[in-house]
Amino acid sequence: MKKQSILYGLTVILMMALLLSSCTKETESPAFPLSAQIFKSVTDKQVAFTALTHSATSWSWNFGDGKTSNDQNPVHVYEQGGYYKAKLTARDDNGNSVSKEVSLAIALTPYALLTGDRTVDGYKGKTWRLTTNHTTNSDYFANCDATLSAASGTPKPLPNGVFSQLSMANAYKDEFTFNYDGTYVHNNSNSGGSSFSALINQVVLNGGAGITNMNGQDYGMCLAKYTPESGAKFTYVASEDLTVASVYGSGGKLTFIGVSTLDFSGTEFIGFRDVQRKIIVNKISDSSMQLILFMSASQKYYPANTHALILSFEVVK
Repeated sequence: MKKQSILYGLTVILMMALLLSSCTKETESPAFPLSAQIFKSVTDKQVAFTALTHSATSWSWNFGDGKTSNDQNPVHVYEQGGYYKAKLTARDDNGNSVSKEVSLAIALTPYALLTGDRTVDGYKGKTWRLTTNHTTNSDYFANCDATLSAASGTPKPLPNGVFSQLSMANAYKDEFTFNYDGTYVHNNSNSGGSSFSALINQVVLNGGAGITNMNGQDYGMCLAKYTPESGAKFTYVASEDLTVASVYGSGGKLTFIGVSTLDFSGTEFIGFRDVQRKIIVNKISDSSMQLILFMSASQKYYPANTHALILSFEVVK
């Protein structure tokens, strides 16, 4: 009888131990590994960040503009528009950490659109070339007057691929790369070392010895040999008054008020080489820009500009 009582007691103790073990497992909170994701909401230059984390007890943000925060869900206002890469580092109580990054395009400025996303891995600037799609972009051949009126006898807009129709397809092959640090690379190897140029300017430079294609001579254009400048730089100005020599201007000068401009070091240019190398950025988006390029088409009035080419450029993928 005593032996049976002992066995019964042991059985009860074992059952209670199993029951307590089962209850403990049911009530314990599951242990999640440390993890982090970023959610963002962008309004102009303001970004609301949310750290979606498991097991994190501290958060460290680097917004990519030199500013930081230790809030879990900070709101940050960028002073300048552009491309940024924000980084979140989350930590737990055991000293473990995990990091996540998010790329941001904040109120993109024309300069950012021109030079591309400098935060991407392997960034090598943004490359543009003259587009053949003139009609959609409303490109045309203009007089160098105050309103840039369409030149007599020329269509507005220009037909697509107009320079190919003049057997000058190489005009579309030069590539122009703008880097965020202001450096500039001009590549005309695809066109055999020739670039789209003004005919009269080539005659003045070297008697026309460098001209390789004169099929555009009726419009003052040609293709001519050009060696791109090594270590070239560009300058972008968001708004300024640009004065150019013009046969239509009072005193031989014409001023365009409050325009965006591009200028280049040495002999460099974009799209079309002529004596006037500082040009106007008429409009720009992420994939297209339209420039106003000046041209002197009269040897009598050179270097005064007689015309302007309103031409669009596309991004080289």
